[in-house]
Parts: sequence; structure tokens; C-alpha cells
Amino acid sequence: MTLTLAGKSALVTGASRGIGRAIAVDLARDGADLALVGRDTAALEATAAAIEAARPGTRVLALTADVSDPAAVEAFVTRTLAEFGRLDIAVANAGQAVDGLIVRSKPGDIDRMLDVNLKSAFYLLASVARPMMKQRSGAVVLVSSIVGIAGNAGQAAYSAAKAGLLGLAKSVAKELGSRNVRVNAVAPGLIETAMTESMPAQARAHYLETIPLGRAGTPEDVSGVVAFLCSDAARYVTGQTIVVDGGFLM
Repeated sequence: MTLTLAGKSALVTGASRGIGRAIAVDLARDGADLALVGRDTAALEATAAAIEAARPGTRVLALTADVSDPAAVEAFVTRTLAEFGRLDIAVANAGQAVDGLIVRSKPGDIDRMLDVNLKSAFYLLASVARPMMKQRSGAVVLVSSIVGIAGNAGQAAYSAAKAGLLGLAKSVAKELGSRNVRVNAVAPGLIETAMTESMPAQARAHYLETIPLGRAGTPEDVSGVVAFLCSDAARYVTGQTIVVDGGFLM
């Protein structure tokens, strides 16, 4: 079985940096053309440059948009279909964390966590489902987190949103399976990204001490799993959550 994605087109949200950028580069390296979505135009252009370096000649569409706006999601999916003629892969990677104890939680922060981390994936799935069902093929991956499985003190809203993605993946996998559209999730652990740079030293040390592989992950550790799930090598895998955490949750 091969991971070749030649002739396929993919859309990745949160593609500006970190895990999203690594996913986009891996999918391009395997042969896919890419639509990159994010809020930072300059960072999207940097991702496009990384893709060109990985596989020269890749068709790349950089789309600046707010994934929490359903109209914007519909618009960038429509633009991708117009540009590439089809959409084979969609990765919902956009995410944001606002930490705080539940007794200090603010309604605005809770809304933002749900909008960016969970509702945006609903909007993306709703927009890509119809064309994928029509072509009777497609692969969608939702990027969750181990805190969506185990929870984490001080991250109630973020954890709840990431947990919601797991139920979303299972439900939509059941809805779309008869049309050969697969929906899976990945749950990364401690990954070296800009989002984890601000983690308190004590918390970071605790994580590292309890990871059997003895290190934090890299964005490429996650992107390789996503590329597998998007490929025909995973053609009989749907509704699953793949944990990528170095063994932390064992």
C-alpha cells in the first residue's frame, strides 16, 4: 500500500505554522495540491514557500480567512473547488487555547474556544461533505488533543472543545461512510509549537517525566500520522482517534 497522494487536492486550516504547516508540507510531499487557510497572510506565504521547497511545482492556494465564520468557510471551500476541480482531503487543524480555572472563566473566552476549536470543524465538515459525497470519496481529519480525552486543569473550555471533535468525527464517519468518505481524528500530546512555548516550566517537566519516549513531539510526528489517515493506506480506517503523545496516556 502506498501513501502517494498524486492527483489529489487537500485543504488544511490553521496552516500558518506548527502542526498545520507540517501537515501541509507532508501532504504536498506525498503529491497533493494544497489550499492553505489561516488568519496570517505572511505566515501562509511562508508555508507555501516550504511546500515549494519540499515539492517544486505543487499548486498552492493561500486563503486568509476566519474559520469561526461559517460564511467564510463556505467561501474558501468553494474557492478551492473552483481552483482544483475537486477536494479529496480536508484537515481541520485550526486551534486556539485560552487557559484559566473554571471559577475565573469568562463567557467571551468560552465562546472563542468553542468557535475556533469545535464549531469551525462543524462548518468545514458541512461544507466539504456534499462534494465528497458526490464524488464518492474523501478523507477528513480533525486535529484534537489528548486533553480532549483526559482533561486538564485550567483548560476546561479548550478540553471540552477538543473532546467534542472526537464525537464529531465518529458521528460524521457514520453519516458519510456509505459514500466512501472517511472521518478520523488525531490527538497530539506535548508537541513543540508556538502554542506550547508558554507552558509553565513545572508543568512541562511533569509531562516530560511521564512520557515513555522521553521527549516532546515535533509537528512532523503528527503530520506523518495525518498523511497516513489521508492516504489509501488507511482506506479501511474511519471514526477513529489516533493518539500521538509518545505514550503519555498509556
